[in-house]
Amino acid sequence: MSQEEVQNLPQFTILGGEAKFTELAEDGKLDLSKIEDPYLKYGGAYDEADPKNSSDFKYVKFDTVPTFTDDHKSLMSKVLTPELFEKLKDVKSDKGYTLSNAIMTGTVTPHLGVGATAGDENCWEVFKDLFYPIIEGWHGYDAATQEHPVDLDPSKLVFSEETKELFNKYVVSTRVRAARNISGYSLPCGATSEDRAEVEKILQQTFAGLEGELKGTYYPLGGMTDEQRDFLLQRGFLFQIPSAKNLLTGAGAARSWPENRGIFHNAEQTALCWVNEEDHCRIISMELGGNIPSVFSRFCSLSGAIEESAQKNGTKLMRNKNLGFMGTCPSNLGTGLRASVMIKLNEFNKLMEGDNQADKELLDQVCSRYDLQPRGSAGEHSPAVGGKFDVSNKQRLGFSEVQLVQKMIDGVSKVIELEEMLAAGKTPDDIRAVIDKEKIEETGSAAAEPVVEAAQPIVEAPVASQAEATTEDTTEPAAQNDA
Repeated sequence: MSQEEVQNLPQFTILGGEAKFTELAEDGKLDLSKIEDPYLKYGGAYDEADPKNSSDFKYVKFDTVPTFTDDHKSLMSKVLTPELFEKLKDVKSDKGYTLSNAIMTGTVTPHLGVGATAGDENCWEVFKDLFYPIIEGWHGYDAATQEHPVDLDPSKLVFSEETKELFNKYVVSTRVRAARNISGYSLPCGATSEDRAEVEKILQQTFAGLEGELKGTYYPLGGMTDEQRDFLLQRGFLFQIPSAKNLLTGAGAARSWPENRGIFHNAEQTALCWVNEEDHCRIISMELGGNIPSVFSRFCSLSGAIEESAQKNGTKLMRNKNLGFMGTCPSNLGTGLRASVMIKLNEFNKLMEGDNQADKELLDQVCSRYDLQPRGSAGEHSPAVGGKFDVSNKQRLGFSEVQLVQKMIDGVSKVIELEEMLAAGKTPDDIRAVIDKEKIEETGSAAAEPVVEAAQPIVEAPVASQAEATTEDTTEPAAQNDA
């Protein structure tokens, strides 16, 4: 095939793009048998009849269970037995999303931790035999019997002036983010061009109606000037470009990129929305300092504005009593909320940079005790440049938004207390003793186990993206979840 013909292949970029063509071509022609298509490496064939195919992407159809390898880390690859595959292989959602569609990204992108996606709201019902065990493994939540609470009332947070003063001493910046999706429209993994355009239209109506501190500008991704793009890049506001390694590409969510995608931010650059990326809308509220109620209140206002706009268009947000807010990835169900602070923890950082392995793990152990997750400059379990760590809530599902933000406030307050103990000369063993005492008091057992890492998902969670792991002194948003 000629280079022009190869460029018209839907998976051209995944196959290696122009660089791979140049490497393998002879006399300007390429023998495709020289290329191993990573999208067909584990079984299946391109489904030429899938109406969701686009000029730059084709879905793979699996007639049998994919050939999972030791490289496959996802819960999907552990849950999907031959028997379950046979049960669901011919099932379709009411918008035509299939089992093959749902498992494609976890099959062709083996490192992902979840490995399954929903293409529309109905998927959570018709494929629940696949999704519910994944949810149990990732969140420790039984979606068949438990109900998820919703509470977006920031006035319920307990955050005294003393706590505010303490946080402003240690916290560099604060962020709260979550996804919102509009019922009646396919999610990005299964969306048609018409779906994406209609979702963008509804969200633009939302942004146009924002007033006061939320009033801002929407930038269509495909219509930006170089100046606008440079500005958004410098601020870290642009979402990731789809690549072979993230969820978006293998799930079909990057089809027809960048059509009907965009970024909104307010004038103060404290409110940000991503449109038609992994979900219909990713809401991000942020500001310098540690005023968590302020950031959460802004987040709640954005969520409410999107819900109101959906209702004006005769629909609602995707949500039910068991799963809470629904979206593309099982890892972001429930609240889907990530509340995080960039916090200076110089004493814990010194331990992490030291040679004692037990002491290097102390911050992870402390944060785990309070259902928090710390990230250093290179992601989890790593030191932080300047001692500035990203610390966020671990849980998403089974707790309300107010509960999770309050747990983050209380947990970070305790982390700061222990940081100050280290600064005053206490040892890592002293810190462990404090944690052990708390556990004894909590359980009423004098035989409490020593502090260890809290339970994690059955498989290793994905490494945080660069934007989520950043330790720069900015208010840049958390990037997409590559689960």
